[in-house]
Amino acid sequence: MALRDAVLATLLDGEASGYDLAKGFDASVANFWMATPQQLYRELDRMAADGLITARLVEQDRRPNKRLYSLTERGRQALREFTEVPPKPGAIREDLLVQIQAVDAGNVDAVRAGLTERTHWAAAKLARYRRAQDHLLAGRTEAAYLAETDRIGPYLTLLRGIRFEEENLDWARRALAVLEQRQARARPPADRR
Repeated sequence: MALRDAVLATLLDGEASGYDLAKGFDASVANFWMATPQQLYRELDRMAADGLITARLVEQDRRPNKRLYSLTERGRQALREFTEVPPKPGAIREDLLVQIQAVDAGNVDAVRAGLTERTHWAAAKLARYRRAQDHLLAGRTEAAYLAETDRIGPYLTLLRGIRFEEENLDWARRALAVLEQRQARARPPADRR
């Protein structure tokens, strides 16, 4: 998936500034797509040049002027075309997994520290996603929300992010337990407690 398509999908919610999009990416699509603000602004410029979005300048008194972006019909068509192409399965590409693959030849304590950090990171993301879910539901049941909302895509991708981080937590905790068991067996009997 291209950053372009993620931006187009985000602009379905309406006009937004680059700052709003960057903030929105962090809050709404970070569960499936990451982009730095620099990448986002470069992509916005390309998309405007390609006629996929328009930008209008909003003058502000006490702040710098800002540009607000919105989808053009050409952008909506590009997004429709994107949704018609069957996606290729994703692949996990992650340094931590390479470190774990090589743990028998490496520093087990360092790998355990990486796994522990991953559990903290995943737990924090999961908590953020749960808060976003609570905000979207606003006291309604999931069934009521899905029946009433105009756009279900953001909620469905949020559910995927929640499940992804739950799995990250489960896996990291399991990997830590296995490493701990192996280290305990490797310690001399006098060191075991």
